[in-house]
Amino acid sequence: MMIGAGATARLFKWFAAKRMELALAVRVTVAAGLTFVAVKLVDLSQSSWAVITSIIVMQASLGGSVKAAMDRMAGTLLGALWGAVVSVVLPHHEGNIALGLAVLTAVAPMAVASALRPSFRVAPITALIVLIPAGGTLLPPYAYAAERVAEIALGIIVGVGVALFVLPARAQGALAAAAARVADLNAELLLALTGSLLDGKGRPELAGINKRIRAGLRQIDAAVEETVRERSTHLSHAIDPEPMARTLYRVRHDLVIIARVCVRALPERVAPTLTEPLEAMRDATVGLLRGIAEALRRGYLGPDAAGFDTSLSAYVAAMDKLRGAGVLRELQSEEVGRLYALRFGFEQLGQDIKDLVERSSDLARE
Repeated sequence: MMIGAGATARLFKWFAAKRMELALAVRVTVAAGLTFVAVKLVDLSQSSWAVITSIIVMQASLGGSVKAAMDRMAGTLLGALWGAVVSVVLPHHEGNIALGLAVLTAVAPMAVASALRPSFRVAPITALIVLIPAGGTLLPPYAYAAERVAEIALGIIVGVGVALFVLPARAQGALAAAAARVADLNAELLLALTGSLLDGKGRPELAGINKRIRAGLRQIDAAVEETVRERSTHLSHAIDPEPMARTLYRVRHDLVIIARVCVRALPERVAPTLTEPLEAMRDATVGLLRGIAEALRRGYLGPDAAGFDTSLSAYVAAMDKLRGAGVLRELQSEEVGRLYALRFGFEQLGQDIKDLVERSSDLARE
């Protein structure tokens, strides 16, 4: 019974952790099934392109689905029109040379268009499909092109409809999830950096953490773009996502300042005085970042930053004590500069983390 209960608990935990991915899988399946039924109801000759389009349109958020739909439609219209024009102007049933010339004429301009504008990336494929119909067709080129456009349009309509009404995922949720991941990674990075500062040992994991943070910030940028698109199309009343992104980038820059200080251990002359307040400030900052991440995941108000303020005041007091005792005058100017840069970095980090607390609370209030 205990084993069964444990397995059930793990299963529920897995479902909870993967709920966004599972919801996307449900939407994709529903969209494909409904599109197939719709194709049969309106009696289009081919169902594959409509079904494929509905799957392509289905993205992790509604804003992403809208963008995919717009891009797919733009590329399809351009490619279908150009493919029909080439099919009429260049007869290509007289041999391989004529067919090859027609293929190049159909694909080359569309390839240029897709290179200049990514939203046209399906245009070369559509032009080729219209030029060389699969299995042959008795329809004239323009009629065949119109039918392909109708199939794509049907797939888009069904796909966007499913994205809107079946387990809808707003981009703001993706933004909160990505911001939570970045906040957790920032906490992990700060632990590694201060570890190097306290013991003087290198941290080989720093490169991997920084790589994941950069990837997380790219996800933030994508979520911001999708949220803005939802707002502009009145599909969502989400708050402005830009302040969250700006704050996360400022936190990133603050950690870069701190990283430059942490390339070597604290000077032996000041380490006994600064180690304890530095550890307290590190722990308070890491706790605050992880609290923000948890608040973003659960939709709670941001955590209290009072503990960080207390630890920062203790570190500043320790620095003032060293200066008052004349210890800082005994250090090389480079070492003194490092200590003040560390203080400045944590002061800036504290201000920006407090802003991040407010941004996470704004999401919770939405």
